[in-house]
Amino acid sequence: MKFNSKQGYSISFIHHIVFWSIYFLFNVFKWGSYFDDYLYSFKTNLFGFPIHMALCYFNIYFLMPNFVFKKRYLSYVVLILSAIFFMVLVKFNLTYYLVSNNVWPEGPVPTTNLTLNYTIDMMIGELYVITFVTAIKITLDFLKEHKRVADLEKAQLETELLFLKTQISPHFFFNTLNNIYSLAVENSKKTPKIILKLSELMRYLLYDTANKRQTLENEILCIQNYIDLERIRHNDELEVNMYISGDIQDKEIAPILLLSFIENAFKHGAHKNIGEVKIDINLAIRKDFLYFTISNPMPLKTEHEERFNQSSGIGLENVKKRLALGYSKNNYKLIIKNDDNMFVVKLKIKVA
Repeated sequence: MKFNSKQGYSISFIHHIVFWSIYFLFNVFKWGSYFDDYLYSFKTNLFGFPIHMALCYFNIYFLMPNFVFKKRYLSYVVLILSAIFFMVLVKFNLTYYLVSNNVWPEGPVPTTNLTLNYTIDMMIGELYVITFVTAIKITLDFLKEHKRVADLEKAQLETELLFLKTQISPHFFFNTLNNIYSLAVENSKKTPKIILKLSELMRYLLYDTANKRQTLENEILCIQNYIDLERIRHNDELEVNMYISGDIQDKEIAPILLLSFIENAFKHGAHKNIGEVKIDINLAIRKDFLYFTISNPMPLKTEHEERFNQSSGIGLENVKKRLALGYSKNNYKLIIKNDDNMFVVKLKIKVA
């Protein structure tokens, strides 16, 4: 048996030869020691093993696929017992005419005829060999199928994660381009600065988020660029406090994950409120985990409240899916709540 990363577990022709050779020698020495006659043991096994092999391959490659797997159990039982009985007859005659008249020296009495006891004992012996070989085949098939399913699930997860990433970037760019458009209409001098910041963000999103993990430093830099964009747009009406504590070196996180929370806070906090707005962001590194908290004021309820309620959760649901697909349950904890007209997100996530 060998394992191939693409094909899984497989058995070559050489493996068949090695298996039966070892099994043959084991039986020769086992019964040779029992009878104290290794030549007799060699002769009987020489005739017996082709029968073992024929029954085993007949069972695993014909009977099981065509009867067991198709739930034709009664037909399978009848055919396997008939095949074993037929092979017992063949073994009896080969032993009787080519080896010894006493075909069952290990039996209770010398046996020169096809007796019921001999037939039952030989059939049980053949069933033992068939069961042993079939168990090996089923185990290998199970391992191969398990790997196939695992690879399929992995591919599906990677595809879904990629899809979720592509949902984030257009959504983010769409909002930022709206900002640029509104400033361009006003002939604002801030427009070139925003375009420059946007180009830096595009570089990060297009070239630095292909991998499953990104350095925490780059993610924080991307967040800072985004905050700078919003500060340029909102002037003194926007207060953003960002606190970072702990060592952010050599830490990794799923790309755009934190940025999604930041973008959500500005979209539903700063953009939908009139007057001064305060957004607090805290990133604390403790051992292998990042403790991230962001809070923003809830948007004022207007006649468009129903529309807001339908759209505000899309980005956060996206992040929840990305967390579930990209991290095990023990490696993150997400809490989202409304507290005194403040929308608060708390995330504990492994970054080691």
